[in-house]
Amino acid sequence: MTSPLKKTPLHRLHQRLGARMGAFGGWEMPIEYSGIVREHLAVRTRVGLFDVSHMGEIEIDGPGSLALVQQATCNDAGRLQLGQIQYSALLTEQGTFVDDILVHRLEESRFLLCVNAGNTGRNYHHICRQNRFGARVTDVSHQYVQLAIQGPESESVLQPLVDLDLTEIGYYRFRRGQIQNVPSLVARTGYTGEDGFEIYFPPVAAEAVWEALSRSGQSRELLPAGLGARNTLRLEAKMALYGHEIDEATTPWEAGLGWMVRMDKPEFTGKTALAAQLETGVQKKLVGFEMRGPGIGRDGYDVLRNGRKIGWVTSGSPAPFLQKNIGLAYVNEGEALRGNRLDIQVRKRLVPAEVVKTPFYRRRRR
Repeated sequence: MTSPLKKTPLHRLHQRLGARMGAFGGWEMPIEYSGIVREHLAVRTRVGLFDVSHMGEIEIDGPGSLALVQQATCNDAGRLQLGQIQYSALLTEQGTFVDDILVHRLEESRFLLCVNAGNTGRNYHHICRQNRFGARVTDVSHQYVQLAIQGPESESVLQPLVDLDLTEIGYYRFRRGQIQNVPSLVARTGYTGEDGFEIYFPPVAAEAVWEALSRSGQSRELLPAGLGARNTLRLEAKMALYGHEIDEATTPWEAGLGWMVRMDKPEFTGKTALAAQLETGVQKKLVGFEMRGPGIGRDGYDVLRNGRKIGWVTSGSPAPFLQKNIGLAYVNEGEALRGNRLDIQVRKRLVPAEVVKTPFYRRRRR
């Protein structure tokens, strides 16, 4: 029997705002409010507000916490300073993805992991199975609402509401403070390719904080944004999505995420398999493509070259800001050359496409 979809504390507010709701990762989430393209462009040019409370949070603390995080993740958490955040991943023994995650170092021996919504329970048990270090592992997802305010105007909208100087929070850093007198963790991170913040705070204050941000953003034309815009924004920025670009059949080398793997760590789950793949080489690689003919290369479509299937599309969509049809695909390693001409099987038609440089969009840094 299918389990009922979970609802965030902002579910009724989304309905009042007229959001089109849909299922995602076991949750009923807002897909769009005023239109995916409109919300996408608001984030690229001004500011958008997302409810991302479906994301999971797992806390690891105690004297053995660093040793456990080092064992369970492929990046080097030992390099994290207090208040710093790291993009990392949980891997299987085969070196494939259990999930991609953010690791926040709260204290010397206390870490907060932000994980994908549908993977929270699996991640928790995966970490617990590796806990021979005596650390405490706790699923604290119920303690947090998470909002993401994203776009070039996000700092201006958030600043009047917090007792922090946001200019002092660097990229992939966080501070603890108060937003509208609510204890919060304010992180300069996001999943859109824009500057912005992800804010964690108790669920009881969910509507009050959302409303305060909405009022603060009125003069800057802030729009509530749903998961539809979140997906097109992250695709333009070539940010991986679990179940599409990464999964238990894919390694970081294949996904172009080898930069986060620290092979110089003494040990971590999946290291042996990744070392072996370094020796043998990968069979497939993730590439970005632009359509060169009319059509959209949707998720799951076949990729061909000279009539032979060489891969499949993992994500494909119109890019509202770039005004192109773009996508990501796994192709045979030998075909992953920039400028290579491909064909995408769009229903019964073959539509030409070309391998291009990624990310498709990169914002100017401050």
